[in-house]
Amino acid sequence: MLNDSNTTRRYPLRHPDNTNLHLYYGDTYAGQPLQVKVGPFVEKYLFRTEQTIGLALQQYPRVLAFRMDLRLPVGISLPEYAYTNEVMSRFIESFKAKIEHNRDKAREGNRYAHTSKVRYVWAREVGQEGGRPHYHLLFLLNRDAFYTVGRLQSASPNMISRLEEAWASALGLTLGEVQGLVHIPDNETYRIDRDFRERRVVGSNSKVRVDELPALFHRASYLCKAATKSYGDRQRGFDTSKG
Repeated sequence: MLNDSNTTRRYPLRHPDNTNLHLYYGDTYAGQPLQVKVGPFVEKYLFRTEQTIGLALQQYPRVLAFRMDLRLPVGISLPEYAYTNEVMSRFIESFKAKIEHNRDKAREGNRYAHTSKVRYVWAREVGQEGGRPHYHLLFLLNRDAFYTVGRLQSASPNMISRLEEAWASALGLTLGEVQGLVHIPDNETYRIDRDFRERRVVGSNSKVRVDELPALFHRASYLCKAATKSYGDRQRGFDTSKG
């Protein structure tokens, strides 16, 4: 279909702002559903997202995946790197350190406590108003080490507090100055498994097979959309963990 010249004009095969990137117009990718209404997608981004999820499941039979967003503060002086990919590198490294510290503390009480590699997918988008970048992220962790994200403003340290501390560290700000900039959307958590798990039906002795991977990939495909990403400013619009 896309070989026809008229169709190609309507559905370009390459991203108009970065011709190195091939566009993808399907409603599924590798058998997983996509958010068609936000397409087209960048095929490379879909591939790397699928690869990252696959690597997590190769290493861990049970994976905790969750979505989150990061924004920059308004009315606060920020270092120049805050508007570049460096701020995301700082955030990721700080978050990794906090996860490692948590696991080190866990092993002090239980030498068999599970470790967790931090895998991630992030997309950098630039708003039409003001041109300020913001970030959409997907994290994947070992679910035998971390089962939940926790609650906002919890009195106990949890995943959200680690994310807030990491964002404050990345920006060189206090925790108070980043309040509200770490956003956890509704229904952010997905628990995916290498093999299907079963769940008992309420009020019944029967069980159903549970597979949250399709819902996760559908959610993650938003990060792979071609629109609202900025090219030509020497900043990546998308990245994933390695390995």
